[in-house]
Amino acid sequence: MTLRPSISFAKFAVPKKGSVFVFAADGGGLGEAAKACDPAGALARAFPVADFSGKFASSAEVLAPEGTSVDRLVAVGAGKVSALDDNAWLKLGGAVAASLRKATEVAVILDLPELQPDGRQAASLAAGILLRSYAFDKYKTRKDKEDGQSDAKDARKAEAAKPAKITIHCADPAAAKKAFAGEEAVVDGVLLARDLVNEPANALGPIEFAERVKALEQLGVEVEILTEKEMKKLGMGSLLGVAQGSPRGARLAVMRWNGGKAKDAPLAFVGKGVTFDTGGNSMKPASGMEDMKGDMGGAAAVTGLIHALATRKAKANVVGVVGLVENAVDGHAQRPGDIVTSMSGQTIEVLNTDAEGRLVLADALWYTNDRFKPKFMINLATLTGAIMVALGQHYAGLFSNNDELAGRLSGAGQASQERLWRMPLGPEYDKLIDSKNADMKNIGGRYGGAIIAAQFLQRFVKDTPWAHLDIAGTAMAAPSSEINQSWGSGFGVRLLDRLVRDHYEG
Repeated sequence: MTLRPSISFAKFAVPKKGSVFVFAADGGGLGEAAKACDPAGALARAFPVADFSGKFASSAEVLAPEGTSVDRLVAVGAGKVSALDDNAWLKLGGAVAASLRKATEVAVILDLPELQPDGRQAASLAAGILLRSYAFDKYKTRKDKEDGQSDAKDARKAEAAKPAKITIHCADPAAAKKAFAGEEAVVDGVLLARDLVNEPANALGPIEFAERVKALEQLGVEVEILTEKEMKKLGMGSLLGVAQGSPRGARLAVMRWNGGKAKDAPLAFVGKGVTFDTGGNSMKPASGMEDMKGDMGGAAAVTGLIHALATRKAKANVVGVVGLVENAVDGHAQRPGDIVTSMSGQTIEVLNTDAEGRLVLADALWYTNDRFKPKFMINLATLTGAIMVALGQHYAGLFSNNDELAGRLSGAGQASQERLWRMPLGPEYDKLIDSKNADMKNIGGRYGGAIIAAQFLQRFVKDTPWAHLDIAGTAMAAPSSEINQSWGSGFGVRLLDRLVRDHYEG
């Protein structure tokens, strides 16, 4: 399994061994600390040959540079120094991680001409290294020893299996270490969300997911797990209807982080946790169905967020609720045309059993609102393919009944680069889910599918400020980036941590 690099911070010094990374500004300019690592000027001579000009995230390297005892010297392009913000340093950390190869000892010299150094730059750089270094390979197996393998080769393999030890040399190591504590907490939350999304469905069903949530108690999170029996008593017919075709029992996991004042209403985050989605009796096509192990990306993001907030001791009261079900097919499975009664008392005609995520969220949202009376509710769900048709895979869809909340979310999305695009809601769309046989139906017509799904959810939030994030295109199989090469991206953790950090703490 891929080993996580260890990261530390130190004052500027000339490294004596290992791989050394320096940064070059647009035009190839190096800072004084970077130049000291290359007394013979090997890098500067290599730049023209490598066609390296300091372009952002580009790189050039020299192996065993003369005049030094290090293994290699790598220059990473930083572009225009004046344009370097936290996200740029995060991406530069990703560029460093992409060039680590099998290095086990690494020095990163955070120095550039005219750079005004602060601890956040080093912290963001370190976070980018960790995010890019992630790989989900726990199920890959290899022989411990190949036939005829020598002891020397064994030793080399053991050495290569060590995690990289990375030291970031910067102007203020103490400030960097302090800033990184908060950043690392968020990184850990993102990596937890990625792990959950990447797990195969045979290893991670509703019960196993609930056990992962239960582990957050070690961080001081209060956790309750509601079983099918308890949900039935609460009248959650909408959620339980989705689960009735699977032998794997449904769960509702409730997480509470009490970091604010006792009198403060909590912030509430609700996640769709369909651990595998066959589509039910409205069966999905076989091609691509394996991706439906990721249909719990919303629940993964909420779990990762609570992990991050608890780890960094966020000064806010926060509730996370995730509805965990498997949408399977057997003789007990829900049928198209069935009518179920939600916890709210509203009845739903289920015309398509593959529009199941909104049925799970309907009861989870009502339960959260009714029990906790939150300041706002934000739900996340890999809900519709329609949002991908509208926005592609670089933005998630944002629907909201509250302009202030929507604006803050959009701002957090820009700041974290987990971007959102606001979509409309309106009575014209709402009429499309009226039913002749029940209070509503779970699908509308051919057009506006993502909007219709949001209109459905809005019927279960009353007047509470609420936002729905449709993350179908961004949580799984999303385009790779400078800080993510994983199928499961962990989308939403950094976004929502930024929202809480900027607007709702202390």
